[in-house]
Amino acid sequence: MSSFDESVESVADALRGVGPADQLFYAASEWGDWSKIWHVLGVSRAVITRNPEIAIRLSVALGLESAFVNGFVKSLFKRERPVFEGERPLHLRQPKTSSFPSGHASSAFMAAAILSDEHPAGKPLYYTAAAVVAYSRIHVKIHHATDVAGGLVTGIALGKLAKRAWPLGSPPFL
Repeated sequence: MSSFDESVESVADALRGVGPADQLFYAASEWGDWSKIWHVLGVSRAVITRNPEIAIRLSVALGLESAFVNGFVKSLFKRERPVFEGERPLHLRQPKTSSFPSGHASSAFMAAAILSDEHPAGKPLYYTAAAVVAYSRIHVKIHHATDVAGGLVTGIALGKLAKRAWPLGSPPFL
């Protein structure tokens, strides 16, 4: 484990076992599974604006991001996940893929970029939610900090690519 991972881990240790922190970060981690939070936000924005393209664009991008990160990128790395000793305060699905990069962080930051493109005023909210979901993976000890950092960079890059490939109001990939 890198010194960066160890430093972040020591900060996370101080919050683990603290009821409100555990509730927040376990919930965020659960809502990040299968990108549920991002699909809900995308559909909500589509309903509010009466523009289904917003939800469709985001869902298509999240599907492609998941296939790329979880199906291809993770296969290039065989990083072990952190070892969690003891009982978890709340149930979480245990991934079987490589730890690097964090798919939760990648989808979170890609979704934040795409949602911010459609709703610039919501940008602070989307990126704050992305940061909470990404950090949650360290808190629940399913990822190392460098896994989350790798996912963050991947998500930002994929968000930029998605916005370029499918600008709002345009047919995709033209």
